[in-house]
Amino acid sequence: MTTTSIRKLLAASGLALTVSVVGQPAMAQDEGPIRVGILHSLSGTMAISESTLKDEMLMLIDKQNEAGGLLGRQLEPVVMDPASDWSLFAEQARDMLTGDDRVDVIFGNWTSASRKAVLPVVEELNGLLFYPVQYEGEESSENIFYTGAAPNQQAIPAVDYLMSQGVERWALLGTDYVYPRTTNKILEAYLKDHGVAEDDIMINYTPFGFSDWQSIVSQVKDFGSQGKKTAVVSTINGDANVPFYNELSNQGVSASDIPVVAFSVGEQELTGIDTAPLVGHMAAWNYFMSVDSDANYDFIDDWVAYTGDDNAVTNDPMEAHYIGFNMWLQAVEKAGTTDVDAVKDAIIGVTVPNLSGGWSAMMPNHHITKPVMIGEIQDDGQFSVVWQTPTTVAGDAWSDYLPESKNLISDWRAPLHCGKLNVESMQCEDGRGAE
Repeated sequence: MTTTSIRKLLAASGLALTVSVVGQPAMAQDEGPIRVGILHSLSGTMAISESTLKDEMLMLIDKQNEAGGLLGRQLEPVVMDPASDWSLFAEQARDMLTGDDRVDVIFGNWTSASRKAVLPVVEELNGLLFYPVQYEGEESSENIFYTGAAPNQQAIPAVDYLMSQGVERWALLGTDYVYPRTTNKILEAYLKDHGVAEDDIMINYTPFGFSDWQSIVSQVKDFGSQGKKTAVVSTINGDANVPFYNELSNQGVSASDIPVVAFSVGEQELTGIDTAPLVGHMAAWNYFMSVDSDANYDFIDDWVAYTGDDNAVTNDPMEAHYIGFNMWLQAVEKAGTTDVDAVKDAIIGVTVPNLSGGWSAMMPNHHITKPVMIGEIQDDGQFSVVWQTPTTVAGDAWSDYLPESKNLISDWRAPLHCGKLNVESMQCEDGRGAE
């Protein structure tokens, strides 16, 4: 059996997991509230994206409390502001897990740099983190549940779509940190595997909060003027997107000339941009606000009512928190306790509705199943879905396209219980050892 066949067989076995059922008998609980940590930047360069997720979590907690809470107890949010400072994420996560208001679970982070800072803290203190944003993969933690997209649920399908549209040259533009660098490493290998010459790949990184895009956009225009259809694949994060798209407009770069497909720009980020000149540029996500489903309309209505803003928008990481929060609720109900080890065991196989009318399941590798969608920017700041996968896609913790990880899988079920299992040697390479 080939390595690819083994990987597919193991993934398929995860998809066949039994759906969990809410309403199992509750075990004895301590009195008092169940505390839910919310760890998102409310200031600094990432506040443009993360502050909305804090508000959404407060809404979800309020709704759950109105419905009777969890295990007969009310949920109590514990909110901190790490202010777009990765070291503060780690410090505040530790405070949440050891302080007087010790939390039972954390929903938070946006950048991979912040997640990487929090990872050793939640592992050391045996906390739970639900991470709602697309990321670069090449990681699997027993204490983290990755409800955003892995590269095979966003980046790879986006490139496949652009290839189907005739794109031959690729400008990979990203913010200078781990997510863009690792994602672009995977994409560069994938493109070369598909016959793209090195000269047809341009890679550029800029700091967080970068604003002087004139020279870089000019370089992209020149790169795209060589007679081959060119696209930008953007892993630019945070508020740097506003001046980037403004500069595209200033220099007359339209979607018909050099289309941009972004992995970190959604409805929230577009609220700060004049979108009229950007019509036709794209984003790849697993959810758009424009999705036609009753579940989505109900969620939008709840969000508008909660914010008191008729123009409030929803986005993909919000759906990821919606899914992750409901999975955690269901796992706690199933386990009858908020005990971390019990919840970790109970959540594998939990399946909940997503907002596009389907279902998402928690896989043994702590990633979830999601549809993949490509949306084009409209002049009202919304996206029109132009392509999507026919079924949901299971997230892959380890990339098939990097030599160092193509033989690796993650499976946190007994007896494997390993985040970095080499399927050729059947040895666990994460230092834990398969149990």
